[in-house]
Amino acid sequence: MKLMRTEDAVGQILCHDITRIVKDGEKGPVFRKGHVIREEDIEVLLAVGKDHVYIWENNENMMHENDAAMVLCGLCRNEFMHPTEIKEGKTELVADIDGLLKVDSGKLQRINSRGQMMIATRHGNTVVRAGDRLAGMRVIPLVIEKEKMEAAKRAVPGGKILTLLPFVHKKVGIITTGNEILYHRIEDTFTPVVLHKLAAFDCEIVGQYMTGDDPAEEILGIRRLLEAGADMILCTGGMSVDPDDRTPQAIRESAGSENVITYGAPVLPGAMFMLAYYQGNRHIPVVGLPGCVMYARRTIFDIVLPRFMADDPVSREEFGKMGEGGLCLGEGCDVCTFPNCGFGK
Repeated sequence: MKLMRTEDAVGQILCHDITRIVKDGEKGPVFRKGHVIREEDIEVLLAVGKDHVYIWENNENMMHENDAAMVLCGLCRNEFMHPTEIKEGKTELVADIDGLLKVDSGKLQRINSRGQMMIATRHGNTVVRAGDRLAGMRVIPLVIEKEKMEAAKRAVPGGKILTLLPFVHKKVGIITTGNEILYHRIEDTFTPVVLHKLAAFDCEIVGQYMTGDDPAEEILGIRRLLEAGADMILCTGGMSVDPDDRTPQAIRESAGSENVITYGAPVLPGAMFMLAYYQGNRHIPVVGLPGCVMYARRTIFDIVLPRFMADDPVSREEFGKMGEGGLCLGEGCDVCTFPNCGFGK
């Protein structure tokens, strides 16, 4: 790459895109990398502020920004995503399917800490839809040493900084607790909320049991739902510390105490949440939903439900990290913008 006076560059090959920006109007390249500069182009180049241009000189030790961007793209790309056309040295990855985006934060940081190159992504563990942008990447200079790009590849062996897990069909069972509902003293307003949230995914309800406050009945209901082929069981209510709230006991006895991932989460709303994974011959989440899911717009359930739908187990360690970003500011929001907010991130 060599810098040359624009007036002297006729016949030379541009080694980068030339962009024109018009306020409240267009923004885009007027000439692309590889364009052979003609006499009539000189006036246009000067008009966009290019008194000098970089022209291409072969150097086997250097890599053009477009080629380097594709190296970074290769470190990120996985199944179910495709790159966009490179423009001005930058490319992006776009989702091919609806799914859960996973980001290997350690690998991403290793690349972005190297200097002269960057990858920007969405937050991990977020829902994306087909056509959504997942990440953008480029190098900073117009040309970069090939060895730096080789070193970047060595820094993240195997690449795959991004993973897009497809959502899968789920058979869902619901346990509705509370004597007040069993004996029709009040209307069940919890189940409609749960069904509304499930409707965003590919689910079918395989059964629902009204068990009152009897843990033995709740355990029996969970077992019957497992026998019916449930892939996920949601227990609504009975999660507080009141003596007659017995859902945690029923979940422990049904899934096994050793399989309880958490009882309590550092998330508001949602502190009284519970999760266990029934082992058997299937890895099935058995979930205790606290009462806040019924009345708060967004809760812990909105954070973990996409993980369940993508067969992405949530670990104890991950629950421990949820405190940062675990405070929903929904009470102060006139309009809920989740997931385009800081809750759960």
